[in-house]
Amino acid sequence: MHGAWLSTHVKAARPRVLAALNRYFQDIDLAEDAFQEASIRAVKTWSDETLPKDPVAWLIVAGRNYGIDQIRKRKREALTSPEKFEPIPDETYLSDDMPGALDQAHFRDDVVRLLFTCCHPILRKDQQIALALKIVAGLSVDEIARAFLVQPKTMEQRITRAKKKIQAAKLSYEEPDAAQRAERLQSVANAIYLVFNEGYSASQGEAIIRETLCDEAIRLARLLVRLFPEEPELKGLLSLCLIQHSRSTARVSEDGMPITLDEQDRSLWDKNRIAEGTVLLETALLKRAPGPLQIEAAIAATHARAKTYKETDWAEIERLYRALDHIRPSPVVKLNRAVVLAKIKGPKAALAQLDPLAGSLSRYASFHAAKATLLAETGNSEAAKSAFEEAIKLAGTETERAHLLKQLKNLK
Repeated sequence: MHGAWLSTHVKAARPRVLAALNRYFQDIDLAEDAFQEASIRAVKTWSDETLPKDPVAWLIVAGRNYGIDQIRKRKREALTSPEKFEPIPDETYLSDDMPGALDQAHFRDDVVRLLFTCCHPILRKDQQIALALKIVAGLSVDEIARAFLVQPKTMEQRITRAKKKIQAAKLSYEEPDAAQRAERLQSVANAIYLVFNEGYSASQGEAIIRETLCDEAIRLARLLVRLFPEEPELKGLLSLCLIQHSRSTARVSEDGMPITLDEQDRSLWDKNRIAEGTVLLETALLKRAPGPLQIEAAIAATHARAKTYKETDWAEIERLYRALDHIRPSPVVKLNRAVVLAKIKGPKAALAQLDPLAGSLSRYASFHAAKATLLAETGNSEAAKSAFEEAIKLAGTETERAHLLKQLKNLK
């Protein structure tokens, strides 16, 4: 119990702590090591009675002191003079004045600064987003590999090369100017969206939803909307996150099992989040510059408008997926469109759309689960069973596996 409680606090603090440490040391690897050491110290020190008033500040100070020690060791080994780094005294850790030991305003938005650094144009687009997910969101290499539909070893090499390229370029970690921010905006928005996605539907672990990642993605999206109020895609990003997250309470049963959209109690959906997301989307669409995040937000809003599952406007959702596939084609978009097509034209028409995706989505559990469901609807139980078994093998969470096993057992 203590471990889960502690893990929640540390994970929630991670993006801001790591970003502040990276600004301070100008070294991504040292910042990650310092955060890890600070987390270990927290495990040994924190309890219900001794939890600091500001866990973020506590972890920054602990990581900062560790990093300073490492720098001094390197200097001694190299026989050079240590730089003027001064650690904050240990007795400050648990004092009520902890926030005063740091410049709060200075580290408050460090996460955005680090995001823009990770999305620097010296890196390829895939490297930018992968690095942002690893450094800022703290996703594991396996989780990021799943998001990109590649092998973990491939993703690990991609992230390592990106880190080395940034270190070799000796980039400044100061906040980029307006022109530089605009240049990197799409990559930053995509990275935040993938952070939200990992929180909304965790690819590994025990929980279906990782609230801390969802909350952090929404916080960052709000910050970007304030920085760039004229950018419709950022409003689309925030709208999408809010409308999707409005269903969080209804998506999980009391025993922790997922509840599918057709079985959710819509009275549990957060109407305030839906209302805010809808207004943001309508404001964005007035710019008449629809992008992929606005289209995805429009899909989520169409689901949210339906009072019941039966009243869902599937034709409108299929039209939106068609538009999304035109703007940002991907195997996952095609898969989602095929699932929607089944609601309009039946499972056989949808299965025909899945066949060309078998190669690119062979390691994607949701592909096999969707295929299994459609095969079951056509009465092909044997083929559905095989598809469910493949989905179970590829599932990233125990909860997802349990849900798929239940569906497999219910096959006639």
